[in-house]
Amino acid sequence: MRIFFAAAPAYGLMLPIVPLIWAARAAGHEVLLATAGEMAEVGAEAGLPVVDVHPDRERWAALMGLIGRPDAVPAGSPPEIVAASRQRPPFAMFCAVMTEPTIAAARAFEPDLIAYTGDHLTGTLTASVLGLPALEIGNRVGWSSRDAGWRARGNPFGGEDVAGPLRARLGIPDDPPRLVARIDPRAPSMGGLAADQPDDVDQVPWWPMQYVPYNGGTVLPAWALEPQPRPMIGVTLGTVVPSVSGTSSLGVVVEALADLDVDVVLAAGKADLSGLGQLPENVRSVGYLPLSAFLPRCAVLVHHGGSGTTAAPLFYGVPQLVLPAFADNPLSAQRVVDRGVGLSHDPATIDPPTVRGLVDRLLHEPVFRGAAEDVRAEIAAMPTPASITQRLFA
Repeated sequence: MRIFFAAAPAYGLMLPIVPLIWAARAAGHEVLLATAGEMAEVGAEAGLPVVDVHPDRERWAALMGLIGRPDAVPAGSPPEIVAASRQRPPFAMFCAVMTEPTIAAARAFEPDLIAYTGDHLTGTLTASVLGLPALEIGNRVGWSSRDAGWRARGNPFGGEDVAGPLRARLGIPDDPPRLVARIDPRAPSMGGLAADQPDDVDQVPWWPMQYVPYNGGTVLPAWALEPQPRPMIGVTLGTVVPSVSGTSSLGVVVEALADLDVDVVLAAGKADLSGLGQLPENVRSVGYLPLSAFLPRCAVLVHHGGSGTTAAPLFYGVPQLVLPAFADNPLSAQRVVDRGVGLSHDPATIDPPTVRGLVDRLLHEPVFRGAAEDVRAEIAAMPTPASITQRLFA
């Protein structure tokens, strides 16, 4: 079989489906991932065949710069670009920019199945115009398109104001794609499924699937394999938050943890840490290091609430402190608190004593570790990506 995967160009949106693509390839299927920007390179580094549907990085950056700025759209731009510029989240622009070249890439690949993430309207449109069966893949732990609250909002990932002009210009049918199934990767106690369930709107089956974290490969540093004499605390704000909101909350966390008998792994990616001054002796700054390199040895993870960053400690049974930034971060944080696998606090009002108190609770109150281990066991019992691949073509 030939499977065409489509995903939006962001770490938290594309990386969650890498294990499923691996599983399909390992089962002998031919696969192709369609994405853009930095994610094209990241996908290739993951060992996947990738098509960059918008390789002109300079023009891509210019188009992304139009988000929320309809007054800056050049005269004569396609109507979908004009519509997308009126929306602040980037999803509408992803759809406006990526749909036509994604359809072209899919036609050239001649797939038997179109698989796409639920937040990527381009995948839906591609499956509709090609008239092929499709698989919708959930890629988040904070929410799913199964949730009543999500449905009440309508489609937040582009909507008909962007899809309409694309349908008219590219000859895309109004009919939705013929879905084989939708996948929910959440643990049952965190909003997911214990077993298959038909959708209450269109009767398309929902399949549970184990979330397998993928954050990239790396050569493990020696310290990551050494015995830890005291608790290790992981700290990260992901790849987007530092560039949008700065590193002030990182400074608060680092100051707080300096006074605890712990070792801190600060995974701040490419963020400029000069404003933090000299780091405390118990803080090891590692730049970008995949969570899987050190998270299994952590006692607690402090993070921003990104979907993938929230899901990874669930997989490893690690309690977490969430300082939710924006987008769906608060939804992830609420799931964590409601399930008892961690704690949350508004980063705008955080201070060192508060962080110390919250981390101390996570370290010494066994209820959090117990709940995290329970969710870990739930995830381990869910169908794996490999079993989903087998089921698709049984």
